[in-house]
Amino acid sequence: MLILLPPSEGKTAPRRGKSLDLPSLSSPTLTPTRAALLEALTTLCRDDPDKAAAVLGLGPAQRELVQRNAALAGAPTARADAIYTGVLYDALDPRTLSAAARRRATTRLAVTSALFGIVRPGDRIPAYRLSGDAVLPEVGSVAGAWREVLGDAITDAMRNGLLVDLRSSTYAAFWRPTPDLGRRVATVRVLHESGGRRTVVSHFNKATKGRIVRALLEDGADPRTPTALADTLTRLGWTVEVGAATPRGTQLDVVVSEV
Repeated sequence: MLILLPPSEGKTAPRRGKSLDLPSLSSPTLTPTRAALLEALTTLCRDDPDKAAAVLGLGPAQRELVQRNAALAGAPTARADAIYTGVLYDALDPRTLSAAARRRATTRLAVTSALFGIVRPGDRIPAYRLSGDAVLPEVGSVAGAWREVLGDAITDAMRNGLLVDLRSSTYAAFWRPTPDLGRRVATVRVLHESGGRRTVVSHFNKATKGRIVRALLEDGADPRTPTALADTLTRLGWTVEVGAATPRGTQLDVVVSEV
Protein backbone atom coordinates (compact mmCIF):
# COMPACT_ATOMS: atom_id res chain seq x y z
CA MET A 1 0.00 0.00 0.00
CA LEU A 2 1.21 3.49 -0.89
CA ILE A 3 -0.48 6.45 0.81
CA LEU A 4 0.02 9.61 -1.23
CA LEU A 5 -0.23 12.79 0.85
CA PRO A 6 -0.46 16.45 -0.10
CA PRO A 7 2.32 18.74 1.17
CA SER A 8 1.74 21.52 3.67
CA GLU A 9 2.16 25.18 2.86
CA GLY A 10 3.73 25.72 6.27
CA LYS A 11 7.09 24.09 6.93
CA THR A 12 9.51 23.94 9.83
CA ALA A 13 12.93 25.24 8.82
CA PRO A 14 15.74 23.21 10.40
CA ARG A 15 18.42 25.20 12.20
CA ARG A 16 21.19 22.78 11.35
CA GLY A 17 21.79 19.80 9.13
CA LYS A 18 23.67 18.85 5.99
CA SER A 19 22.77 20.63 2.78
CA LEU A 20 20.50 19.24 0.08
CA ASP A 21 21.80 16.25 -1.88
CA LEU A 22 19.34 15.63 -4.71
CA PRO A 23 20.77 12.24 -5.80
CA SER A 24 20.26 10.88 -2.29
CA LEU A 25 16.49 11.37 -2.39
CA SER A 26 14.17 8.46 -3.09
CA SER A 27 12.81 8.04 -6.64
CA PRO A 28 16.14 9.05 -8.28
CA THR A 29 14.56 9.11 -11.75
CA LEU A 30 13.09 12.46 -10.68
CA THR A 31 16.52 14.03 -10.10
CA PRO A 32 16.74 15.94 -13.43
CA THR A 33 13.32 17.56 -12.93
CA ARG A 34 14.11 18.33 -9.29
CA ALA A 35 17.37 19.98 -10.36
CA ALA A 36 15.67 22.07 -13.06
CA LEU A 37 12.96 23.30 -10.70
CA LEU A 38 15.47 24.03 -7.93
CA GLU A 39 17.64 26.05 -10.30
CA ALA A 40 14.66 28.00 -11.65
CA LEU A 41 13.29 28.74 -8.19
CA THR A 42 16.56 29.79 -6.57
CA THR A 43 17.59 31.92 -9.56
CA LEU A 44 14.25 33.73 -9.60
CA CYS A 45 14.35 34.41 -5.86
CA ARG A 46 17.96 35.57 -5.96
CA ASP A 47 17.81 37.75 -9.09
CA ASP A 48 14.29 39.23 -8.96
CA PRO A 49 12.81 39.10 -5.44
CA ASP A 50 9.81 41.25 -6.36
CA LYS A 51 8.80 38.99 -9.24
CA ALA A 52 9.49 35.95 -7.07
CA ALA A 53 7.11 37.22 -4.39
CA ALA A 54 4.39 37.66 -7.02
CA VAL A 55 4.99 34.22 -8.55
CA LEU A 56 4.91 32.59 -5.12
CA GLY A 57 1.87 34.54 -3.92
CA LEU A 58 3.74 36.13 -1.00
CA GLY A 59 2.79 39.35 0.76
CA PRO A 60 5.17 41.99 2.17
CA ALA A 61 5.32 40.23 5.54
CA GLN A 62 6.52 37.00 3.90
CA ARG A 63 9.53 38.28 2.00
CA GLU A 64 11.89 36.26 4.17
CA LEU A 65 10.54 33.19 2.35
CA VAL A 66 11.94 34.58 -0.90
CA GLN A 67 15.36 34.91 0.74
CA ARG A 68 15.06 31.38 2.11
CA ASN A 69 14.28 30.03 -1.36
CA ALA A 70 17.28 31.83 -2.83
CA ALA A 71 19.59 29.89 -0.51
CA LEU A 72 17.96 26.44 -0.80
CA ALA A 73 20.95 24.72 -2.39
CA GLY A 74 23.05 25.26 0.74
CA ALA A 75 20.27 25.35 3.33
CA PRO A 76 20.17 22.82 6.18
CA THR A 77 17.91 19.83 5.68
CA ALA A 78 15.89 17.52 7.90
CA ARG A 79 13.66 14.50 7.41
CA ALA A 80 10.60 15.34 5.33
CA ASP A 81 8.32 14.15 8.13
CA ALA A 82 9.85 16.86 10.34
CA ILE A 83 9.65 19.59 7.67
CA TYR A 84 5.95 19.43 6.78
CA THR A 85 3.54 20.92 9.32
CA GLY A 86 -0.11 21.94 9.41
CA VAL A 87 -3.46 20.38 10.26
CA LEU A 88 -2.96 17.04 8.48
CA TYR A 89 0.56 16.54 9.79
CA ASP A 90 -0.41 17.62 13.31
CA ALA A 91 -3.12 14.94 13.29
CA LEU A 92 -0.73 12.35 11.87
CA ASP A 93 1.94 13.40 14.42
CA PRO A 94 4.77 11.22 13.05
CA ARG A 95 6.97 11.77 16.10
CA THR A 96 4.59 9.88 18.39
CA LEU A 97 3.94 6.88 16.16
CA SER A 98 4.89 3.52 17.58
CA ALA A 99 8.14 1.98 16.35
CA ALA A 100 6.22 -0.46 14.13
CA ALA A 101 4.10 2.35 12.65
CA ARG A 102 7.21 4.41 11.93
CA ARG A 103 8.71 1.49 10.04
CA ARG A 104 5.52 1.16 8.00
CA ALA A 105 5.53 4.89 7.28
CA THR A 106 8.96 4.57 5.69
CA THR A 107 7.61 2.32 2.94
CA ARG A 108 3.93 3.28 2.82
CA LEU A 109 3.95 7.10 2.85
CA ALA A 110 4.93 9.56 0.14
CA VAL A 111 4.34 13.32 0.09
CA THR A 112 3.61 15.10 -3.18
CA SER A 113 5.93 18.09 -3.52
CA ALA A 114 5.98 20.96 -6.00
CA LEU A 115 9.78 21.06 -5.76
CA PHE A 116 10.69 17.39 -5.39
CA GLY A 117 7.80 15.46 -7.02
CA ILE A 118 7.38 12.93 -4.26
CA VAL A 119 9.43 12.45 -1.11
CA ARG A 120 9.49 9.72 1.51
CA PRO A 121 9.37 10.49 5.25
CA GLY A 122 13.10 9.91 5.66
CA ASP A 123 14.23 12.01 2.69
CA ARG A 124 16.25 15.00 3.86
CA ILE A 125 14.93 18.25 2.36
CA PRO A 126 15.08 21.97 3.24
CA ALA A 127 12.07 24.11 4.09
CA TYR A 128 10.95 25.69 0.81
CA ARG A 129 8.06 27.75 -0.52
CA LEU A 130 6.60 26.66 -3.86
CA SER A 131 2.96 25.91 -4.59
CA GLY A 132 1.73 23.33 -7.02
CA ASP A 133 -0.01 25.92 -9.18
CA ALA A 134 3.09 28.12 -9.63
CA VAL A 135 4.63 28.97 -13.01
CA LEU A 136 8.40 29.42 -13.01
CA PRO A 137 10.59 31.16 -15.62
CA GLU A 138 12.40 28.75 -17.96
CA VAL A 139 10.37 25.82 -16.64
CA GLY A 140 6.76 26.91 -16.95
CA SER A 141 3.96 25.25 -15.02
CA VAL A 142 5.20 23.22 -12.06
CA ALA A 143 2.32 20.80 -12.53
CA GLY A 144 3.21 20.40 -16.19
CA ALA A 145 6.84 19.66 -15.38
CA TRP A 146 5.82 16.86 -13.03
CA ARG A 147 3.05 15.51 -15.24
CA GLU A 148 5.65 14.26 -17.70
CA VAL A 149 7.74 12.24 -15.26
CA LEU A 150 5.88 11.53 -12.03
CA GLY A 151 3.78 8.61 -13.21
CA ASP A 152 6.61 6.11 -13.43
CA ALA A 153 7.93 7.09 -9.98
CA ILE A 154 4.52 6.62 -8.37
CA THR A 155 3.78 3.33 -10.07
CA ASP A 156 7.23 2.07 -9.04
CA ALA A 157 6.51 3.11 -5.44
CA MET A 158 3.11 1.37 -5.55
CA ARG A 159 4.65 -1.93 -6.64
CA ASN A 160 1.73 -4.38 -6.63
CA GLY A 161 -0.21 -2.71 -3.84
CA LEU A 162 -3.07 -0.28 -3.42
CA LEU A 163 -2.65 3.47 -3.91
CA VAL A 164 -4.53 5.52 -1.31
CA ASP A 165 -4.71 8.98 -2.87
CA LEU A 166 -5.21 11.77 -0.33
CA ARG A 167 -3.91 14.61 -2.50
CA SER A 168 -5.70 17.92 -2.89
CA SER A 169 -6.92 18.89 -6.36
CA THR A 170 -3.86 21.09 -7.00
CA TYR A 171 -1.47 18.19 -6.49
CA ALA A 172 -3.72 15.62 -8.12
CA ALA A 173 -3.04 17.56 -11.34
CA PHE A 174 0.62 16.43 -11.20
CA TRP A 175 -0.39 12.89 -12.14
CA ARG A 176 -3.64 11.03 -12.63
CA PRO A 177 -3.89 7.23 -12.54
CA THR A 178 -4.07 5.47 -15.86
CA PRO A 179 -6.93 3.03 -16.55
CA ASP A 180 -4.70 0.00 -16.05
CA LEU A 181 -4.15 1.11 -12.43
CA GLY A 182 -7.72 2.11 -11.66
CA ARG A 183 -8.71 -1.04 -9.83
CA ARG A 184 -5.83 -0.44 -7.40
CA VAL A 185 -6.55 3.23 -6.64
CA ALA A 186 -8.72 4.56 -3.81
CA THR A 187 -9.31 8.32 -3.65
CA VAL A 188 -10.44 9.42 -0.21
CA ARG A 189 -12.75 12.39 0.28
CA VAL A 190 -13.85 13.64 3.70
CA LEU A 191 -17.38 15.06 4.03
CA HIS A 192 -18.59 17.01 7.05
CA GLU A 193 -22.21 16.22 7.85
CA SER A 194 -24.23 18.79 9.80
CA GLY A 195 -27.97 19.37 9.86
CA GLY A 196 -28.51 16.79 7.16
CA ARG A 197 -26.13 18.53 4.76
CA ARG A 198 -22.73 17.29 3.63
CA THR A 199 -19.93 19.63 2.64
CA VAL A 200 -16.17 19.53 2.20
CA VAL A 201 -14.63 21.65 4.97
CA SER A 202 -10.87 22.15 4.74
CA HIS A 203 -10.08 21.74 8.44
CA PHE A 204 -12.21 18.59 8.85
CA ASN A 205 -10.79 17.21 5.61
CA LYS A 206 -7.15 17.65 6.60
CA ALA A 207 -7.48 16.59 10.23
CA THR A 208 -9.47 13.47 9.36
CA LYS A 209 -7.02 12.45 6.67
CA GLY A 210 -4.18 12.79 9.16
CA ARG A 211 -6.01 10.61 11.65
CA ILE A 212 -6.84 8.04 8.98
CA VAL A 213 -3.20 7.73 7.98
CA ARG A 214 -2.10 7.43 11.60
CA ALA A 215 -4.69 4.73 12.29
CA LEU A 216 -3.71 2.74 9.18
CA LEU A 217 -0.04 2.86 10.12
CA GLU A 218 -0.69 1.82 13.70
CA ASP A 219 -3.13 -0.92 12.73
CA GLY A 220 -0.79 -2.47 10.19
CA ALA A 221 -3.49 -3.64 7.78
CA ASP A 222 -2.45 -3.75 4.12
CA PRO A 223 -5.67 -3.72 2.08
CA ARG A 224 -5.21 -4.58 -1.59
CA THR A 225 -8.43 -3.13 -3.04
CA PRO A 226 -10.55 -0.01 -2.46
CA THR A 227 -13.32 -2.17 -0.98
CA ALA A 228 -10.89 -3.80 1.42
CA LEU A 229 -9.65 -0.34 2.46
CA ALA A 230 -13.24 0.74 3.13
CA ASP A 231 -13.74 -2.35 5.28
CA THR A 232 -10.56 -1.56 7.23
CA LEU A 233 -11.57 2.05 7.82
CA THR A 234 -15.02 0.92 8.95
CA ARG A 235 -13.42 -1.49 11.39
CA LEU A 236 -11.29 1.38 12.69
CA GLY A 237 -14.40 3.44 13.43
CA TRP A 238 -15.13 5.60 10.39
CA THR A 239 -18.31 5.86 8.37
CA VAL A 240 -17.32 5.07 4.79
CA GLU A 241 -19.33 5.08 1.57
CA VAL A 242 -17.86 3.39 -1.49
CA GLY A 243 -18.44 4.98 -4.89
CA ALA A 244 -18.59 3.26 -8.24
CA ALA A 245 -15.33 1.94 -9.68
CA THR A 246 -13.99 4.04 -12.57
CA PRO A 247 -10.93 3.73 -14.83
CA ARG A 248 -9.21 6.31 -12.57
CA GLY A 249 -10.04 4.53 -9.32
CA THR A 250 -12.75 4.31 -6.69
CA GLN A 251 -13.80 7.20 -4.48
CA LEU A 252 -14.32 6.53 -0.79
CA ASP A 253 -16.33 9.13 1.13
CA VAL A 254 -15.50 9.31 4.81
CA VAL A 255 -18.37 11.08 6.59
CA VAL A 256 -17.65 12.90 9.86
CA SER A 257 -19.81 15.08 12.09
CA GLU A 258 -17.05 16.50 14.30
CA VAL A 259 -13.31 16.92 14.02
